[in-house]
Amino acid sequence: MLEAGNNNELPTIPGKRYFTIGEVSELCGVKPHVLRYWEQEFPSLKPVKRRGNRRYYQRHDVILIRQIRSLLYDQGYTIGGARQNLAGATAKEDTNQSKQIIHQLRTELEELLELLKR
Repeated sequence: MLEAGNNNELPTIPGKRYFTIGEVSELCGVKPHVLRYWEQEFPSLKPVKRRGNRRYYQRHDVILIRQIRSLLYDQGYTIGGARQNLAGATAKEDTNQSKQIIHQLRTELEELLELLKR
């Protein structure tokens, strides 16, 4: 799904617990109204809603949004096709997601190491 090559243009996900819709919009390269629409189309995308119906996304939501973005924009899936692809997650897709997480962690650790060397 999201290999390191597809994800180079997107910023690194910070080590925060919750993200606002504006932050997720910047992290995933998708406008906020598109994120709200995807919530209706993809049942697995459910951000936490707090006072005033404000959405707070967690790290796994950001990774899912990046997967949806990749399926729709990079791989040319329709919304229905992307929904089926995500619903029928196989071991291979889980492995790809794990690879993305490992790549993300490695990048963050390398940045931290560079800071510590200074």
